[in-house]
Amino acid sequence: MEKLLIKGDYITLGQLLKLSGIVQTGGQAKFMIADGRVRINGRLVLQRGKKVYPGDIVGLDGSDVMEVKSGE
Repeated sequence: MEKLLIKGDYITLGQLLKLSGIVQTGGQAKFMIADGRVRINGRLVLQRGKKVYPGDIVGLDGSDVMEVKSGE
């Protein structure tokens, strides 16, 4: 599972998807999230602005793909 380092207390889900390279644009992130493909800590998330914190596990299409870590 990939680890994604973030600065600060949190990152929004849309920003995380772009930073990790899963999507190229915010529009792609919006559709991926709206299609029900993304989970945080096993829970379905439908909000692009959802805050993701260090220690959270992000899943895509039923598989855990990354753990968020604090880069500070």
